[in-house]
Amino acid sequence: MKKKVTFSIIGAVVVLGISGYYYISNGKNDEIQYRIEKVTRGDMQVVVTATGTLSAVTTVQVGSQVSGTLANINVDFNDKVTKGQIVAQIDPTFLEASVRDAEASLQRATAQFNEAKRNFERAKTLLEKNLASQAEYDAALTQYESNNAARKQTEAQLERAKINLRYATIKSPIDGVVISRAVDVGQTVAASLSAPTLFTIANDLTKMQVQTSVDEADIGKVKKDQTVTFTVDAYPEQTFHGTVRQVRLSPKVEQNVVNYTVIIDVPNDDMKLMPGMTATVTILVTKQEAVLKVPTLALRFNPPEDQIETQQDSSQRQSGDDSARTERRRGMRERFAQGGGNFDPQVFQQRMASRGIGRVWVMNDRKKLEPIMVRTGLSDGTFTEIVRGKVEEGQEIVVGTLNQRSMSTQTTSPFNSQQRNPGGMPRRF
Repeated sequence: MKKKVTFSIIGAVVVLGISGYYYISNGKNDEIQYRIEKVTRGDMQVVVTATGTLSAVTTVQVGSQVSGTLANINVDFNDKVTKGQIVAQIDPTFLEASVRDAEASLQRATAQFNEAKRNFERAKTLLEKNLASQAEYDAALTQYESNNAARKQTEAQLERAKINLRYATIKSPIDGVVISRAVDVGQTVAASLSAPTLFTIANDLTKMQVQTSVDEADIGKVKKDQTVTFTVDAYPEQTFHGTVRQVRLSPKVEQNVVNYTVIIDVPNDDMKLMPGMTATVTILVTKQEAVLKVPTLALRFNPPEDQIETQQDSSQRQSGDDSARTERRRGMRERFAQGGGNFDPQVFQQRMASRGIGRVWVMNDRKKLEPIMVRTGLSDGTFTEIVRGKVEEGQEIVVGTLNQRSMSTQTTSPFNSQQRNPGGMPRRF
């Protein structure tokens, strides 16, 4: 009998101990620790970031319109050239022969034209004296006109042959620097459907540009003459400056992403920047100095329902104001409810944010959270400007929680398998 009593007492103690540990642990889990930040004052700027490639403002690819073997190359990489300077020479042997052949054809055509001209004049004289028929005169006229056209055709062929001979001497079309050479002496150049590229000449490397692609979500913020800063991997500690010159309307679709090309003018007086470098670009959209700002997370924070200062908690202090506030909240819930359903605080918060209206939470003396409505301005993603509202520099606001309350709460004994998930009412604004 004594053993049964002893075992009963031990079992009761174990049950009470486990139940007490459970309830204590559950109570600790329900305690929410908030992450607190202070309202600060500082500069706020909105930027658009992108990557691009450096290039010369004017780059010309020098090619050849005639085929042949390269006899001479007069320039090399990085050589400075002037407009009209001879940079290469194609062997002119076949081209000179073509000129001589065209000259001979012109002489033959000229002789035939002169003969036809004499016959025509003779037939005309005989016709006037009624010594030749009209048919003979017409035949002489036709031969004369045909030979005249053939003579003009051979003149054009001669001119074409001379032009091709001139094209054998390749000259620089602009003043600049040779940044690429694709041929060597003795190489055969075949100009059939398109002119092969022999050299690439950049006009002036002291003035360069960055071609960058900006996403369609940000292109609306980019305007002409905006200030740009960028870095390159060759000089990671140096920041270069530029200005937006052009926003091109033509879209580029890559992997279902629409981008637009933005051209940025860049000075390069020290010649550190080289064509082809990759630039990490930051385009300054707008900037405000010494503004009141809060972390953007504070505007997105939605506290638990039971942590909000309710009307019952503050009835003794704000009995008159609470009734009016309750009516306003009820009206807002009815206005912003979707399809006649329950009020969704997240949808409401998104709509108000699109109108420049936000809400931050502060903790009162009773460890309850109270909302403060604010008018927002610029945002860089991390901080948001406060244009108007009852917040001050240095004031502490809640931006989030340090621990996560469990979604389900046990309300019965741990030995009972039944649990209750209360769900929850919509959070109050």
